[in-house]
Amino acid sequence: MKTIKSLPIQLLAILSVLSAIPRVEAATTIQIGPSGKTFASSMVQCAVNPATGLQAATVQTGLFNPRSKDKATITLNGGIVTKVTASQPDVAVWLVDGNNSVVVALSSRTADTYAFTVQPGFCDLPDTSANTFSADGVLEYAASRKSYTTVTPGCALNPASGNTQYFVNLFDNGSYLLNVSINGTPLTQLNGTTRKSVPVFLGAGLNVISAANGTVSTDYYIRDGGNGTCTLP
Repeated sequence: MKTIKSLPIQLLAILSVLSAIPRVEAATTIQIGPSGKTFASSMVQCAVNPATGLQAATVQTGLFNPRSKDKATITLNGGIVTKVTASQPDVAVWLVDGNNSVVVALSSRTADTYAFTVQPGFCDLPDTSANTFSADGVLEYAASRKSYTTVTPGCALNPASGNTQYFVNLFDNGSYLLNVSINGTPLTQLNGTTRKSVPVFLGAGLNVISAANGTVSTDYYIRDGGNGTCTLP
């Protein structure tokens, strides 16, 4: 696994890292189909689609713990995506805006269906060009100066997932009431007094961290979570 680098140049380096999608063993959260023989990501991720070079919504799906002769056909919204086998058991499926139906068919009688909804603009990245960095490059400050984060992710055990994951620390840069979210999912609230900072664990691919001061301002940070897991020293 490659070490995640600092992001003073922001997205250019990140996008090149994400040209390949991690395989299932690197996924932090998956769902198993009713057959017990297939899987799909539990959550939609954003990554660079190699076919377009653009950010797009994607999930990983395929065979779960396959035996040597297992195989399946994967379709998206009725169209065939590819076939998977025990030697190549999973694949990235690139989703479209709206409702998506991903089917992993083991045979004409056995198939598991996974439903995903992608909101328009789900993978649009916020503009962080006005963010600034400390002189030593260790910290990134939002344009509002109400919050800041560490730049280079550390590695630690995430109690919520039970996996070792990359993380950054987000700080309240004053006494602001900040609602912190990761990829649109609320995480916690900082107030600058009783709770001034929080570790934010990163999922696979690009992660958008936000710190909203009500409707007054929202700070954004973009971090690469690698393949969703890391190895402690």
